Amino acid sequence: MRSFPFVIALSALIAPALLAQDSFRVKVVGSGPPIIMIPGLSSSGETWDSTVARYSGRFECHVLTLAGFAGVPRVESPGGSMLSKVREDLASYIRSKALRQPVLIGHSLGGYIALDFASHYPADVSRLVIVDAYPFMMGVDPSMTLAQAKVIAAQVRQGIRGMTQDAYEAYAKSGVSTNSLVTSEPDQKRLIEWALASDRASVADALAEMMSADLREDVAKIRAPTLILAAWRGNEDVGANYQVVEKNMHEQYAKLAGAEIRVSDTARHFIMWDDPQWMFAHLDRFLGVK
Repeated sequence: MRSFPFVIALSALIAPALLAQDSFRVKVVGSGPPIIMIPGLSSSGETWDSTVARYSGRFECHVLTLAGFAGVPRVESPGGSMLSKVREDLASYIRSKALRQPVLIGHSLGGYIALDFASHYPADVSRLVIVDAYPFMMGVDPSMTLAQAKVIAAQVRQGIRGMTQDAYEAYAKSGVSTNSLVTSEPDQKRLIEWALASDRASVADALAEMMSADLREDVAKIRAPTLILAAWRGNEDVGANYQVVEKNMHEQYAKLAGAEIRVSDTARHFIMWDDPQWMFAHLDRFLGVK
């Protein structure tokens, strides 16, 4: 019985650290230079499990799950800007943990947050990796104006917040909004589970905030070398193909000097699940991993 406290202490040392920040929860795994990984809308930090498995032997991986998503409780945001609060809380987290110029990796909504952070705090990021995210989300339609996007975003926010919880859960279970994002059925089911565990108001607020934002000018402030990985599969019904997505990405990131843009010809939106070897090959080279 005397060994019991020792076992508890030892397990605390070897288990991944779970840290709380106001607008997100962080899981820390590995050792080395820091990488911060941010998942997308309604998503858990488990989005990055295979990425963590690959790089935690070389890097200290700080994996976020945002408040209100995938079972993490919602928090209120001063001024109603959920994503701006995440940005500022991330800056505080980096300072409090004395993380020296971390690599920042973001997927989808997490990519938007990473772009916003790197444009506000350009000296705090060593390298930036954006996985299938646009500076102007609604600009996937090149004719869309920011004024039009804001009107649509307000309607989407009102629509989601105005649903009953039963209606929201039925919509999530249908997979209408998630099945096209990833190829395999088990991964599709995982996205549905995360959606059901997410707070409806948080989903509405975050989505509307991203839809009504345009960072195409702001990305000019980013200093970090940037790798942008994009996908088009799953969006064939709205006219997407390799050439359309590649052209749109280059146009949207035109103000980000030296940005490297690569488009997968096989993966859907969750590139790290659909085509991990393609993604890791680009990440290895970009991060200098041999």
